[in-house]
Amino acid sequence: MDLAQWLMVLIFILTFIGLVKYQQVPERVFASASLACLGFSFVNSQQLLNNAVNQGLVTLILLVLVSFAFERTSLLRRISTLLFNGSVFKSTVKTLIGTAIFSALMSNTAVVATLISSVKKNRLINPGKLLLPLSFAAILGGTLTLIGTSTNLIVNSMLIEHTQQGLHFFDFTLIGLTALVACLCVILLRMNTLADMNNDAPLSEDYLVEAKVSENSALIGKTVEENGLRNLDALFLVELVRDSRLISPVKPDEVIEAGDKLIFSGDIAKVFVIQQFDGLSLFAEQNGLLRKNLTEVLIKPDSAIIGKTLKQAGFRARFDAAVVAIRREGGNLSGKLGDIVIQSGDFLVLAAGHDFCSRTNLSKNFYILSGHQPDNMLSGWRDKLTIFGFLATLATSILFSVPLLTALLFYIAVLLSCNCLNINEIKRRFPLEIWLIVLGALTLATALENTGVATSIATSLEHILQGHSAYFALIIVFFLTLLITELITNNAAAALIFPISYNVAIALDVNVMPFVMAVAFAASGSFISPYGYQTNVMVYNAGNYSLAEFVRFGIPVSIVYSITVLNMLPIIFPF
Repeated sequence: MDLAQWLMVLIFILTFIGLVKYQQVPERVFASASLACLGFSFVNSQQLLNNAVNQGLVTLILLVLVSFAFERTSLLRRISTLLFNGSVFKSTVKTLIGTAIFSALMSNTAVVATLISSVKKNRLINPGKLLLPLSFAAILGGTLTLIGTSTNLIVNSMLIEHTQQGLHFFDFTLIGLTALVACLCVILLRMNTLADMNNDAPLSEDYLVEAKVSENSALIGKTVEENGLRNLDALFLVELVRDSRLISPVKPDEVIEAGDKLIFSGDIAKVFVIQQFDGLSLFAEQNGLLRKNLTEVLIKPDSAIIGKTLKQAGFRARFDAAVVAIRREGGNLSGKLGDIVIQSGDFLVLAAGHDFCSRTNLSKNFYILSGHQPDNMLSGWRDKLTIFGFLATLATSILFSVPLLTALLFYIAVLLSCNCLNINEIKRRFPLEIWLIVLGALTLATALENTGVATSIATSLEHILQGHSAYFALIIVFFLTLLITELITNNAAAALIFPISYNVAIALDVNVMPFVMAVAFAASGSFISPYGYQTNVMVYNAGNYSLAEFVRFGIPVSIVYSITVLNMLPIIFPF
């Protein structure tokens, strides 16, 4: 290989290293790779622009935009109310199968976010037994159709770029359905190995709550024990902040002073017990918003307040809400609430103001788990139009061979004209991250071909795999993708491995479809790491699972999934 080719290989390797090291910002890594390819003239500006409007990529973006309207419909909320009745087994099966079916037709992240609250509140099945299976069912459901997960659409985008032909809606279904049945059997057999989650309270028990001692409080001058602060119902005094000094643990003979910040941990449902103490006010009460109507939210990965403290974020002004309590799974919180730096996956309990529900930035920053729902939820004929319009769009594309892109353009036009979706929401929530990831992946693939690296890879692989069957190469591609998915994220793994798998098929002079589908299914097969798939992150936090528990439960599912898919691939897509 010449110097340009070695430089292209270096860019590819650095992209992979960057994705491992900077997992939270894969879009920046891919954008940097694209600029590097453009800067070294491995691609030209016209090719970059062509990749930016790739048919598969535009279809993916439109589906994400459609999901903004669909997640505001009543469908998932109505379904969730029907899940938990009858026997435990019947309710479990209904929940998992229902999750899988809906995840095949819409964002599985939105499905899990909607159902988490219902699972946590139900009294028939312990949430600890169901939350992790819920995520796995959503992942498996996403493999049933072309639109079930963004991973499938990313692979479709790259296939269109290489062959000018995309995947069909049901190309994934036979393999995905077989894997779903096999894995659900494993999940149902092993659910009882998951630890129970204490769900006596409507909200989680591990929140951090702050209360301030006023200047004229009757608590001043008395010890913690004398004030009865050590015997609260389901709340425990863990820290005391005095003049920017943290006192922990708090001894029974510690004397309370004016201005002290008392930090409690425990059951947020018991938070109003603190108000019974003279001169002791909660953090939210100091903001003038404390009411009985508390709202539990989960911070989204792309929230604008991540990396900021509550003070820096201007939380009250931004959302017309004050934070009552905060919880973070897998990490210890300490100090005043206002000084805690917000992270993705944090749980907050909010005291909402009158304008909270009408704020347009809620869906961008939070998954609302319980309590208030935003005022922009669809109802009446708009609700029905969004639901049945989406089903009609899919049916038109499938039955009449209308390109999904064309059908979606007309559907979005209807949503906009009927105010089921608005331009401001599209501008605010445009999936720039996904667009940059796919654009970067397409650009890398183009650069590999332009520099001749793809041909060199094909030639080298042909020699390496000489004497081995195509099926052996398929297994290698599948497990390489599966490993990288657990190390980074599903979308980034699919985008990175696709060019390699495609060139493996070219080198072996066999049908590319088994290798393309192997990347799609392996990239979605994140059952071991809580960080490889967004739904895993959500239930990992909500269910208070340990990493060891997650891995133990996920390994058998991953094994069965891999065996099933690898056996089905050459049957459905012969070499």
